[in-house]
Amino acid sequence: MAFAYRHYLVFLFVSLGISIGLQMVLPFPYGLGVALAIFIVFPLLLRRRYMGQLRGGGGSGSGFGGGLFGMNRETESAKFSCMRCGKVYKGRTCPVCGSSATSAHF
Repeated sequence: MAFAYRHYLVFLFVSLGISIGLQMVLPFPYGLGVALAIFIVFPLLLRRRYMGQLRGGGGSGSGFGGGLFGMNRETESAKFSCMRCGKVYKGRTCPVCGSSATSAHF
């Protein structure tokens, strides 16, 4: 995986160095504002890139999330298995025995 805890720490310390340098150059209220913006925006961009790599979009996908547990599963439909004969299928009733007693598989 391309993202690791060590990369995040390196990124954090680099952004800390940049923000301290900008605080030395810019006057007080502006330097503080830029430093806070760096500490808020950069981790968001890093997380967006990481989530894009998880989705396989390379970080250029729209939005931050992708579903309840982080992955977008809108196109997948639920599969069911018949409790009588064990056949795995999609739909309400078993195509083999016609039973409606099912258990869901996600």
